[in-house]
Amino acid sequence: MFEKIKGTDLLLEEIQPDPKNYAYDSAPLRKSHAYKTLIATMLSVRSQDETTFRVVQNLWKHYSTPEALAYAPIEHIEELIHSSGTYRQKAKRIKEAARIVHEVYDDNVPPSREALIEIPGVGRKVANCVLVVSFNIPAIPVDTHVHRISNRIGWVTTKTPEKTESALEKLFPKSEWMVINYTMVSYGKKICKSRNPQCSLCPVADRCLKRIQKPGSPQKRSNSRKKKSANKKTKKRS
Repeated sequence: MFEKIKGTDLLLEEIQPDPKNYAYDSAPLRKSHAYKTLIATMLSVRSQDETTFRVVQNLWKHYSTPEALAYAPIEHIEELIHSSGTYRQKAKRIKEAARIVHEVYDDNVPPSREALIEIPGVGRKVANCVLVVSFNIPAIPVDTHVHRISNRIGWVTTKTPEKTESALEKLFPKSEWMVINYTMVSYGKKICKSRNPQCSLCPVADRCLKRIQKPGSPQKRSNSRKKKSANKKTKKRS
């Protein structure tokens, strides 16, 4: 699957040096861009890659270093990232993240998951993205694509991204962890879409369990009945 998908443009590939190469092809050069990877990944939450890319490119024109962003007026940061969604919250978080990187780590993003997730607004997915893309450290960033697809095709049966990450770590050897997110995000954007997956184009269609919830399926009808029943009970109580 990785070989079929490799080369697809993604946000973290676009903002890194040598975007046509995968993470470990230019790891030493990418390390110097860890700060931009951190901020871009934080901004990408609940935002499309295309929008995030435009936002971060504009942001770098004004505040391209941790120090500059750390002491920038919050109102200007909000203005610059407005289109990325939940911009007020994101502005506070990236400003604080920049301050910590500048004041605590001397402008160097720490290559440690434990240190990264102590930064406000940085969860496991963001931390793992930074570890993989900028430091060549094996990890599995689990976003909506990874969680959805790995359950859909039958690799795992999990309810949360954290459980998906743990299950995938047991399923795959550590040597393959770094390509999982890269492959799944590309795969999810182009082929295994949330709605109307392009199964005829899928390179692993013959091995997929196709756990797809379709309109009118027994599971969908069951969930619908449960919701209606819950709504009736709520109305009676009120």
